[in-house]
Amino acid sequence: MPVIRLSNGKSFESNSAETLLDAALRAQILLAYSCRTGRCGTCKARILRGTTTATHDEPGLTDSERADGFVLTCVRAAECDTELDIEDLSEIPLTRPVTLPCRIRSLERLSSEVMQVSLRFPPSSQFRFRPGQSIDVIASEGLRRTYSIANAERDDGTIDLQVQRVLGGALSQNWFEKLRVNDLLRIHGPIGTFFLREVSDIHLVFLATGTGLAPVKAMLEGLRSLPAPQKPRSISVYWGNRKLEDIYWNPERGGVEVNFIPVLSRGDEQWSGARGYVQDVLLNSVQAWDNLSVYACGSEVMIRDARSMLVGAGLSSKRFFSDAFVQAAEPARI
Repeated sequence: MPVIRLSNGKSFESNSAETLLDAALRAQILLAYSCRTGRCGTCKARILRGTTTATHDEPGLTDSERADGFVLTCVRAAECDTELDIEDLSEIPLTRPVTLPCRIRSLERLSSEVMQVSLRFPPSSQFRFRPGQSIDVIASEGLRRTYSIANAERDDGTIDLQVQRVLGGALSQNWFEKLRVNDLLRIHGPIGTFFLREVSDIHLVFLATGTGLAPVKAMLEGLRSLPAPQKPRSISVYWGNRKLEDIYWNPERGGVEVNFIPVLSRGDEQWSGARGYVQDVLLNSVQAWDNLSVYACGSEVMIRDARSMLVGAGLSSKRFFSDAFVQAAEPARI
């Protein structure tokens, strides 16, 4: 079988029937990933040596990235021994995903189109995760959808989700119309590699659209427990929505000092704040990129545009972290 070697010297075996990402996970080597469909670009790696085959299209790559030898490990299989330039997260202690029963503790409307769902686990369960990670919710009908956790770990072990109503989304409609407090569900998680890396003394920027705010809120809560020497130099949150009534959160009670910039793409005359696309507002607000990291979550279009624009303006590609809400024919990420 082909041997896959990483730039840090670690290696693992793969075969033509599995993707590079799956082979790494099987070998307990953690590479960055999110959608696993080739669309979000999170698992991007540069081929330093070897040849791979695409098992699916790779819309998460730009033409220039393809020309520079980048591939997406979630949809690439190795044909021969291969060397990759990609971040290895294996040294970060993460909880292995598990499947657990849970019940709905509460349902709260945050806005007309967003529901906050609180889930509780059996007393014997200890569900551990890093702020920013996600879960799969498995409903009784077999529906399975991925949601970001909207809080850091709590003493009572409960977690919150922020669910956007999606036209035609089966599970989305269930949250708003059918599911009730104390209903039984199953979850699988934690999943994903969208969590904070080293943030000491940097300018930390969060970029979100809609319910992409959920993991941002969780990370902000997680920052509260950091000792002062490990905290960022500054924290900014750019949050994009369409209309004023879509803004259902503010950071005032978060316990962390935040420069909060809400952005509306369809604000009326009553709106005096920032207008347009949130990635454009960020681009026009930053003067220096050398000591700055961006964590972006939301629509795949926003993520793709933001990565291209910000890296083009001077942000290091290794300091842009993202989690894209990728929609299939029926939305898979709500």
